[in-house]
Amino acid sequence: MPQSNDLSRCTVTLCQGSTIIVVIEMRQSSWLVAGLLPGERNPLKKLAPDEDELLRLLDRWRDEATRTGHEIDRVVVAYEAGRDGFWLARWLRARDIEAYVMHASSVAVSREHRRAKTDRLDTELLMRVFLGWLRGEKRHCNMAAIPTIDEEDAKRPNASGKNWSAIAPAS
Repeated sequence: MPQSNDLSRCTVTLCQGSTIIVVIEMRQSSWLVAGLLPGERNPLKKLAPDEDELLRLLDRWRDEATRTGHEIDRVVVAYEAGRDGFWLARWLRARDIEAYVMHASSVAVSREHRRAKTDRLDTELLMRVFLGWLRGEKRHCNMAAIPTIDEEDAKRPNASGKNWSAIAPAS
């Protein structure tokens, strides 16, 4: 039986007919957002690194799915851990969107030969990995526990008492 803090697999049953699944490939200058909407629509959108623009996009995709007859009960978003930290996951969760941060080292990639590396291919890989995790497949990938702002700041040795985690990266 999985522990309640076991982030190696999702314990909530996935119903793809009422769930919008989103992954974000985050770069300093742009975010590539890939979605899987009910009805087999797979939109891909490049955005400026702006959380409000991301929220507008998610709302638009929810509206599109609703117009095609799909009642959306759940929106789940994932991205790889990296320089952007956990602020976006906390921000999305505060807006009733499930947000997860993948351990980058847990995403398996082929090491047999040099692979093509583009943001589009990266989002496809992240989507496959995230879908496997959402389906509850064991050892598909691991999610990081989202720390509170205070917990994240405590890990910064040179923080000088400033609340760095509450500050989103400049766009």
